[in-house]
Amino acid sequence: MFVGSSPPPRWRLPILDMYILREMWPPFAFAFATFLLFWFVQILYLAADYVVNKGAPFFVVMRFLVFRIPQGTPMAFPFACLFATLMAFGRLMADNEINALRTSGVPFLRIVRLPILAGLVAFGASYMINEHLVPLATDLSTRTFYQMVYKAQSLPIEPNLFRQDPTTGYTFYVGSVDDDHRTMHTVQIFKRGRTAPFQEVIAAKTARLDGALLVLLDAEVITFKPDGSLEAQSRSKEEDIALPLGESAENFLSTAYNDPYTMDSKRLAEDIKFRKQTGQGGADLSLREITLAQKLAYPFASFIAVMIALPLAVRFGKRGRALGIALSIVLMFVYWTVGSLAGAFAHNNLINPYFAAWFPNILMALGAGILIYLEDR
Repeated sequence: MFVGSSPPPRWRLPILDMYILREMWPPFAFAFATFLLFWFVQILYLAADYVVNKGAPFFVVMRFLVFRIPQGTPMAFPFACLFATLMAFGRLMADNEINALRTSGVPFLRIVRLPILAGLVAFGASYMINEHLVPLATDLSTRTFYQMVYKAQSLPIEPNLFRQDPTTGYTFYVGSVDDDHRTMHTVQIFKRGRTAPFQEVIAAKTARLDGALLVLLDAEVITFKPDGSLEAQSRSKEEDIALPLGESAENFLSTAYNDPYTMDSKRLAEDIKFRKQTGQGGADLSLREITLAQKLAYPFASFIAVMIALPLAVRFGKRGRALGIALSIVLMFVYWTVGSLAGAFAHNNLINPYFAAWFPNILMALGAGILIYLEDR
């Protein structure tokens, strides 16, 4: 470096992008916070009964409410992106700034570059939150809810329980559990093979929990060949199987660990695959498939929201901010209604669950494409 030379300038956003960003982030923050506040108040209304009439501790209820807030973020991001784009570009259109830029030779694609990139960033942030933070918060809120209702740390026992241990590849099935929370009936353990879905199956009519072990009584061990034919079959008076790593007996049997909303995409996909292989279908399977698809569909709605808001803001921006607010609410209502109807059809096996989860995005994307085409003409 030469003596007296100045350091290279730091990278900064171009002036146009910085100007648009300053127009977008305040309405985005306002809409995001407003949506979560509405979500909080809605849950507070439902939880107030436990404080007033059932004597639940106030701080336990508040903890439940706080842990429930992240569940609203997958829908808060699209609403905030939609609102921010309509407000920012509506204001730019009302003051003829977009027309001035286009008259000066700035392409429209260059003007909307930052909101498109912002939509992609919002998609990524929403996906990471929905994938990692929401399952953890849902599990904690479920545990807190049962502390409110039953004033106890223990969680309810779920019949027909499926559990999977990612460390060993074992899949556990429990038909029912006695009131002692230790004795189980109709227990099966599936050991995944390398060349077949299941290489070995251990079944017992009765089993008990002993510390970190699952003890199967009078167990039948069946081993399969890679082609699915029977290789060997034997009986054991007692078979000890370790529980999934780090789990207590209570956690192993709790409903929270089998809740699709407490699973990340990988675990939920494995759970769905196992249920299909074992013929466990019905509405519960459809719900899990919809939940899996929504883990990506809801975050991607942030990008779709920007794409549909841009032509709407250009077309109707001069009519004032009140119209932008109204359009935001109406579009989110339409999105939510279409998603709910599609989910109802999927629960009754009338349409594919994955299509049901993505149908609102597809519908909004088609609308955005039509509006952009008309605006370009």
